[in-house]
Amino acid sequence: MTMKTLALAATTALIAAGGMAQADTVRIGIAAEPYPPFTSPDAAGNWVGWEVEIIEAVCVAAELDCELTPTAWDGIIPALLSGRIDAIMTSMSITADRMETIDFSDPYYNTPTVIVGQRDIEMDASPESLAGKVLGVQVSTIHQTYAQTYFEAETELRTYQTQDEANQDLAAGRIDATQADSLAMDDFLASEAGQCCEVKGAVAHDEAILGSGVGAGVRKGEDDLREALNRGIATILEDGTYEEITERYFATSIYGN
Repeated sequence: MTMKTLALAATTALIAAGGMAQADTVRIGIAAEPYPPFTSPDAAGNWVGWEVEIIEAVCVAAELDCELTPTAWDGIIPALLSGRIDAIMTSMSITADRMETIDFSDPYYNTPTVIVGQRDIEMDASPESLAGKVLGVQVSTIHQTYAQTYFEAETELRTYQTQDEANQDLAAGRIDATQADSLAMDDFLASEAGQCCEVKGAVAHDEAILGSGVGAGVRKGEDDLREALNRGIATILEDGTYEEITERYFATSIYGN
């Protein structure tokens, strides 16, 4: 289903359900930087991926007329607060720090955070093992915050605008390891470039930093939109749509701890 089809279907549903002459468009912010297999542009410039399909399904189930709005990751919360977008659905973890500024829907996925490193370097995901190593992380992410909290004292940190840039340096041997969401690293590890590397382990979970899963971010006070998104998430989990989409991208469930 394309976003154009989605918008038409959702608008029709809203008119039928509520007698509205025209539905307001909900601008869903996704990161402008590619993040496969969750969100990335195809050869024609259309955004595709697991999260794109989940957004479409949630919006249809919630009877919302949605429009994808690519936004630079490091400015996506300011874009929400200023009204340039209405919701964030781009693998943003629900954390206490973020909840001081914005509200979140219920989680729609939750997977481990891992260290991926060079095959020929012995290490695990502990601070002691990463001491003296060079670790790459994406800026303005929970991974940067976690690495600065647990690893920076003994580990050299290098920051990147995108995870793909960190992966490129990892493949080239310019860094020893990177920290990222486990599923986000699947495509890299399955690629030719990724044969250099392997998962070294999951980091010790710190919910205050890593959060309690990924949810849709909305402005504080936008309870109607948050509740509509919750209804959409619950619906696709119950009717099998979530599992159907997930099976096209991943070999295992990504909903839960």
